Amino acid sequence: MSDVIAKVISQRGTCVAGHKAGDEFVIGEQTPANLCSWAFYSLFPFVQVLRFGGSFPWEQDRDKATVACPDAANPVVFELRRS
Repeated sequence: MSDVIAKVISQRGTCVAGHKAGDEFVIGEQTPANLCSWAFYSLFPFVQVLRFGGSFPWEQDRDKATVACPDAANPVVFELRRS
């Protein structure tokens, strides 16, 4: 089981949680402090796949996934990568 690094790669509008490009969170056995819960709920299924060795057929790198938070008016996009 691997930890997954969630890195903010873009943010438009106003993120109410204050996330900005370059922020990183380590997701392992516990929910990271200061990670928006709405973003976490969006990331979680993808994180679990990566943690347990899976990958996504639409991604070029099997150790990464790109996922956006659910706020369409102020999107925060995360790159998830297996550590």
